[in-house]
Amino acid sequence: MRIGHGYDVHRIVQGRKLILCGVEIPWDGRGLLGHSDADVAAHALMDAILGAAALGDIGQLFPDSDPAYEGASSMVLLEEVCRRAGEAGYQLGNCDITILAQKPRLLPHIPEMRRTLARVMKTEVDRVSVKATTEEGLGFTGLGEGMAAHAVVLLEERARLTLL
Repeated sequence: MRIGHGYDVHRIVQGRKLILCGVEIPWDGRGLLGHSDADVAAHALMDAILGAAALGDIGQLFPDSDPAYEGASSMVLLEEVCRRAGEAGYQLGNCDITILAQKPRLLPHIPEMRRTLARVMKTEVDRVSVKATTEEGLGFTGLGEGMAAHAVVLLEERARLTLL
C-alpha cells in the first residue's frame, strides 16, 4: 500500500465559475482563480495520487506556463493522473478530501461530487469521501479570500505476476 497527501489553495474572485470535484456550484458569480478550472479539491486529490505513486506533482505534469492547460477541466487532468498511476501498477484503495471554505454551503453538493470523482476515477463511490468545513472566520479561507483542500489517498499495488 502507498499513502499520498495533497494540498491546494486558490483565491476567490468575481467572474469565474466555482468548480469543486468536477461539479459546478452556483455562487453569485464568484469562483476560484487559476490557470485551469481551479478545482482546488481535484488538484489536491491529483497531488495525493501522484505523491502516493511517487510520480511528481500536478505542477510538473500540467504546468501553468503551458497554454494547453489554460481553462482545462480538472476531470480530464484527473483521468490522466489515474491512467499514469495505473500504468505504474497502482489502483485506488480509497481517497478522502476535505474542502476548507467559509462559503458557499457545500453539503448539498457532496453526493454529486463523490459520484463525479468515482466515475472519473473508475471506482466505486464508497471509496470516495468528500467533506467540507469552515474555519470559523479565521485565516484567508475564513475571511472568504480563498479556498483550500487537503486530500489523502491510499493506493494499492496490483498483483504482480512472477514469470518462471
